[in-house]
Amino acid sequence: MRPLFCIQVLRCWQSKFTMAALVHFRIAMLWLLSLLICTLLLPSAHAHPQDEFIILDIEQGELMLDAGTIDQELLAAFKRKRLRQLAAMSWYDKFQFYLVSGFDHIIPKGLDHILFVLGLFFSSVLISSLLWQVTAFTVAHSITLGLAATGLVTISSNLVEPLIALSIVWIAIENCLCKHSTPWRTLVVFGFGLLHGLGFAAVLTEFGLPKSDIVTSLLAFNIGVEFGQLTIIVCAFLLTFLLQKKAGYRQYVQIPVSIMVGLFGSYWFIERVFY
Repeated sequence: MRPLFCIQVLRCWQSKFTMAALVHFRIAMLWLLSLLICTLLLPSAHAHPQDEFIILDIEQGELMLDAGTIDQELLAAFKRKRLRQLAAMSWYDKFQFYLVSGFDHIIPKGLDHILFVLGLFFSSVLISSLLWQVTAFTVAHSITLGLAATGLVTISSNLVEPLIALSIVWIAIENCLCKHSTPWRTLVVFGFGLLHGLGFAAVLTEFGLPKSDIVTSLLAFNIGVEFGQLTIIVCAFLLTFLLQKKAGYRQYVQIPVSIMVGLFGSYWFIERVFY
């Protein structure tokens, strides 16, 4: 009787541990969402300094040329001017600028990244599996974001962007074919995260990083990206929480959404390769 009793105790403990972990995860997500909302509601969070740069250029008559006639030297001059203006900002303003820029690159501008994260979310109903995948994706894109943004790694966007689209298609196909995440799924997501990090770095390349605060600015941008990804996951979790326990969740939610994600990825791949 003693071994049977021990097994029952272990099962009871495992069930309680799983429920406790789930509760803690929900609380953590709510706290992160609250922190994000507070950050975005700060007085100057929506000032969008990049818009002020453009307005200033227009007022001074520097953007009177047609967009098609602006050559690389002129764009480089604008970039140097933005960097000078960023250098004149306080540490807090620069941190806030890159934080909001990172978030904006995910929501609402990064639809491809949004769909990739949704693909991860709909890969499994197991929270532990999702956490491993999101962690792998975060670590990977943080590595290549830092390397590419500082100029240590340079890969053409003509190669990176189609591969990002293919990563979306791959995740969608796996979601449809595999009921549960495969053992190598985390490694695959890590590899795709390296690609997405290169895509994030392209945004930083456009307006540059101030040399005086390069680490702080890079960290702020990456935090903004993470806030964007967590917002997507939290919203998807809240919208599907009541459906996840239903018998038809995979048939009517997971697979249809994954197919839609895959179709978008296929369209972007064709567009980025042939147009």
